[in-house]
Amino acid sequence: FWRLALNSYSNIYLIKHIPNQRKRGYQHMIKGTITSINISKEKGVVKTPVDTAICKCDHGIVGDAHAGNWHRQISLLAQESIDIMTEMGVEDLTPGQFAENLTTKDICLYELPVGTRLQIGETIQEVTQIGKECHKGCAIQQKVGKCIMPTQGIFTKVIKEGTIHIGDTISVL
Repeated sequence: FWRLALNSYSNIYLIKHIPNQRKRGYQHMIKGTITSINISKEKGVVKTPVDTAICKCDHGIVGDAHAGNWHRQISLLAQESIDIMTEMGVEDLTPGQFAENLTTKDICLYELPVGTRLQIGETIQEVTQIGKECHKGCAIQQKVGKCIMPTQGIFTKVIKEGTIHIGDTISVL
């Protein structure tokens, strides 16, 4: 079963109970799956789901407004994290509403250290940042007082180019 926890900094965490084991979070999960790929042509808007995406080195996802030669080429957020917001009363959350490029399941993204390499579809990506500050107009934060992207979203840069598809496996290398 899953439960919500708050640390001393008021960060929300999802905790998985593992019988006969003492592991925090779902750290033991080193494989996950892409459940949605999301892009936008402009910054500051909700991203739209697509079936597949091409990832380029020194760029990110082709066709996404946030792509570029910087450390935050691709953003990832776990569906389990989005479910926390749903449990807090935010309704109708769909992939891309947190402006994440990849919505995932079964991998605890925010526990991956910066520098971790991930095989995602044909690509290899490196974790470059955990979380980010919410912008002042964050509708989620205004509605419930908290947002998960600052503590549970991550960013990667593309190390090896390739194509990614919904359903592709995410593996920690």
